[in-house]
Amino acid sequence: MNLQRNVPESKQWHGSPYDRGSADSYYGRAAEPHYWPEGTYQGDKVEESAMSTAQVDEYFIGFDINEFSQNRKEW
Repeated sequence: MNLQRNVPESKQWHGSPYDRGSADSYYGRAAEPHYWPEGTYQGDKVEESAMSTAQVDEYFIGFDINEFSQNRKEW
């Protein structure tokens, strides 16, 4: 299964919905759609209520790909 093909590389920048979904899964956090339009932890965080359906989908694609690969932070 290659879900990543559904999100163009241009949408996978640091802080993007895809990136944040992947990071939440990697660090063992619950899925909570959000992104940082100016880069991770830069500017204002955009919460799910202000995201488009496509952005929420991108978040979950990033999250689900990482969950499927079982790529986790080793503490």
